[in-house]
Amino acid sequence: MKKILALTLALVFALGLCACGSQTEEPTEPEGTEAAETTEVASGVEDGVLTVAMECNYAPYNWSQPDDSNGAVPIKDSNEYANGYDVMMAKKLCEANGWELEIVRLDWDSLVPAVQAGTVDAVIAGQSMTADRAEMVDFAGPYLYASIVCVTKADSPLAQATGISELTGTCTSQIGTIWYDTCLPQLSENEGIQIQTAAESAPAMLMALETGTVDFICTDMPTAQGALIAYPDMVILDFSDTDDTFQVSEEDINIGISVMKGNTVLKDALDAVLSTMTADDFNDLMAEATAIQPIAE
Repeated sequence: MKKILALTLALVFALGLCACGSQTEEPTEPEGTEAAETTEVASGVEDGVLTVAMECNYAPYNWSQPDDSNGAVPIKDSNEYANGYDVMMAKKLCEANGWELEIVRLDWDSLVPAVQAGTVDAVIAGQSMTADRAEMVDFAGPYLYASIVCVTKADSPLAQATGISELTGTCTSQIGTIWYDTCLPQLSENEGIQIQTAAESAPAMLMALETGTVDFICTDMPTAQGALIAYPDMVILDFSDTDDTFQVSEEDINIGISVMKGNTVLKDALDAVLSTMTADDFNDLMAEATAIQPIAE
């Protein structure tokens, strides 16, 4: 009897081992595969805070100031405050969605990488919605439409130019912009044209013109309008209603908000607000920003 019981137990044990063996031999997904397939990009605003990057040095889009006057917002890790069109727009977006706003100051070339790395949730900094940028980030918007113009001194012979074919002399624009990369090269066949090294920032670009380092600059209309307040000795050359003007696409003049690739939750939330605004709404807000921008000494 004991022998029969022992044999029975041995058989049950052996069958159990076979069953376990069959389970471990079944094909399994590589570790982490299922998670990778189902992982979604975090919106970044789960904590109720929208962290936005900008230069804080690009009036009238954005600038820094020493206090919170005119509704300025503190700049993270700084004793300064940010204001301008981008800040005003960011506040509207946050108010509509019930978020708090946090402003981070970064150099122009660091803006897109910060979104890609998740250091910030969005970039609201006067960026054109170009195809090249769209390969790196997703865009919400547009939140502004900005035509391309040139700026020169009021006492310059160029102030009488009626088209880009009449532009000559030295010129520059800000590095990493369609103004420098797309527009200025269109002047390369002009007699006497000399395209100088790109300026590191919008203020540096304007200073190059003010000090006579260049004869004219290329920029967008909001930046040019802000420049005239800071530098009343400058004039805008707007050829947009003529045939003799810069050839640009809609993506060049549509200004958008960068978010991480695949961040549809945040993009949709931003677009839901922007879709209720018109070009006139954008222009009115830009006029408010231009009116309060700091005046250069």
